[in-house]
Amino acid sequence: MSFRFRVLALVMLVAVSATAATLWLVLRQASRQIDESAVPGATLDRITGQLAEYGSRHGTWEGVAHVVVQLGEQTGQRIHLVSESGWVLVDTDHEANPDEATRRLGTVVGLVNPRPTLDLSGAGRDAVAITAKQLHTYRTGIRYAACLTRSGVEVVQTPGPYGVPTYDVARDRFPNPEAVRSCQERARESPQASRADESQLAACGTSADSQSMNYCLAQAFDARIDEVAPEPARVIVGVGEEGGPGLVVGPLLAAAAGVAAVAIIATALLSHRVLRPIGILTTASQRLGRGDLSSRVPVRGNDELATLARSFNRMADSLQRGEERQRRLVADVAHELRTPLANLRGYLEALSDGVIAPDPELFASLHEEAVLQQRIVDDLQELALAEAGSLAYHRTAVDLAELLETCRTAHGASADAAGVSLTVTATPVAVYADPDRLRQVLGNLITNALCATRPGGQVTLTLEREADSAVVRVVDTGSGIAPDALPHVFDRFWRADSARGRRTGGSGLGLAIVRQIVTDHGGSIKVTSQLGTGTAFTLTLPVTPV
Repeated sequence: MSFRFRVLALVMLVAVSATAATLWLVLRQASRQIDESAVPGATLDRITGQLAEYGSRHGTWEGVAHVVVQLGEQTGQRIHLVSESGWVLVDTDHEANPDEATRRLGTVVGLVNPRPTLDLSGAGRDAVAITAKQLHTYRTGIRYAACLTRSGVEVVQTPGPYGVPTYDVARDRFPNPEAVRSCQERARESPQASRADESQLAACGTSADSQSMNYCLAQAFDARIDEVAPEPARVIVGVGEEGGPGLVVGPLLAAAAGVAAVAIIATALLSHRVLRPIGILTTASQRLGRGDLSSRVPVRGNDELATLARSFNRMADSLQRGEERQRRLVADVAHELRTPLANLRGYLEALSDGVIAPDPELFASLHEEAVLQQRIVDDLQELALAEAGSLAYHRTAVDLAELLETCRTAHGASADAAGVSLTVTATPVAVYADPDRLRQVLGNLITNALCATRPGGQVTLTLEREADSAVVRVVDTGSGIAPDALPHVFDRFWRADSARGRRTGGSGLGLAIVRQIVTDHGGSIKVTSQLGTGTAFTLTLPVTPV
């Protein structure tokens, strides 16, 4: 029998025993308690909605007592409003009988948030400027509204385009002009606050993508309005039970003893089968946590515990392989950066000591070497983002034939300079993808093909549709790749030049980035090559459904 069914049978036995022993105790009291403490959801929504509207419109909780008292009379409920910091704002029991003790609080709690939520979904590239403007509008407006409320002037709230309201006086109520002017003066923003806003918002403008920037701006908006916006509050509705009958102790103890006996017997039956393998797994996982990646557990049987043991072993294998890949990556990065950085340091020290004379050619060489190192760092960052799933994609319907022609035009000058013929043969096929990322993919492949092809050679781009896939091939007549090197062409820092020279190769990360971008688009890429004949890269992408 499966271990799962054995555990299920024993758990069901314990559950049925516990349910049968306690059900009559629960039923005796639950119905009355629910009836006394329940508050209809519509009533709670009405109370929280009106209180949130008051705080949002007036910019302060001052004067909210009469609204709470009216709601209490209309709903027949006790309403207890307390700020987020713990200050009791108003309680209908206290308002009705200030000199008498209040009843116990109910158990129904609602949240009242009078603060606006900044919506930057349509802001685009102007999100920082829009946030600064909305922040200034709200901070001055909420101070204006709070001042008008304290002066007894009716406040009018108007919704804004980004979720931030604006405030004004009710013109038909003949407000006190002096009070209005005074409140306008008090609501003005100080230059120091404006500079603080700009400083905090500017930090968000450096975010990697629009989604991260909008989230950062929304967080900054909430932080900057905290000192002027009305504090969120909790509203507790209803009255708690004052005492009532307690549980019958005797039957409850008997039921508990029976359930405990069943549980002990079930535990004794399961302990030998369950706890021993779990103990072995625990010990192995502790060794794994201490860094012993060779730790494995024995696998016995075919039940769920055996499956768990196999999964643990696979996880340990994966961690060990990942550790080895990480070590290789660190070694590759160190290899790629150590020698160029040492050269740069040597030249700079020689310049500083006056050993060599500075000249434009030397500075150009040093600048070129620095640019190459920057490219390695940029490629590593882009590859890390792609592998983590954080690389931004802006997908749209893309005509691949048009995209290939664009790439041919962009690389035509390089091909002419290298004496290589660059041609395109394509039939119109549409895919749903990021055109800029696909241009990056094709650009890397074309650049590699041109570098590998001698003058007089040819690089051909072809596009055709096969079933529900678009197939793009980049074929060159270059020097080709050795068979033993083909499995490594998409590895980090791999280059066909065994000397790993910077003058004849790129960063060694281009093909790794290409594979990740193609994979993120739901496609695949493969390579075939023959020494002395040429190389062919084949991209397969899903076509756009009609």
